[in-house]
Amino acid sequence: MKPIHYLFVILFLVACGPEKRPLIGDTTYQRKMNADFKDASKSPLKKKDRENFTGLDFFPFDTTYSVTAHLDRTPNSEYFEMPTTTGETSRERIYGAVMFELKGQSYKLYVYQAEDVLTKGANKEYLFLPFSDHTNGKTTYAGGRYLNLSIPEGNTISIDFNKAYNPYCAYNEKFSCPLVPKDNYLPTAIKAGVKSYKKNN
Repeated sequence: MKPIHYLFVILFLVACGPEKRPLIGDTTYQRKMNADFKDASKSPLKKKDRENFTGLDFFPFDTTYSVTAHLDRTPNSEYFEMPTTTGETSRERIYGAVMFELKGQSYKLYVYQAEDVLTKGANKEYLFLPFSDHTNGKTTYAGGRYLNLSIPEGNTISIDFNKAYNPYCAYNEKFSCPLVPKDNYLPTAIKAGVKSYKKNN
């Protein structure tokens, strides 16, 4: 059974020893991501790519892409088999729809809740938001990107596209990553978060 990746591992800032390079990144989030990608115990990179790794390529941080959305819950939705890049499936259900405005335009996306989040003692507040947009295959990974969210107490939820990240299969084909549903396509260019990964020669 190949590891199905959609829950992005919790990122920790590693201490820089005297022989370690400073962590690059314009924000704490970016520096933490780069730290994890360099760490063999957490990184999705292959050994040869990790050894040459100097940092992920990010869009410049832009507060425009941090939005507050309305969450419309769907408590009676059924679980379904979400296909993945390796032909396996992930049991998910639509937790709800999020509606928000971005640069004067209104958009709607669906957020998902994995069945094993509830059955395996994982973070029960976790929500999965996969999305695709006009940048895919150009400046970002062709298969779309992911966001991690938490269930809010009320009906509003914060979405920060500056934290959009690539599925692990963008770095290593051994990972099985859920495919972005067609309904989660944004007809605009989300110029925020992680860009496509270019391996070092």
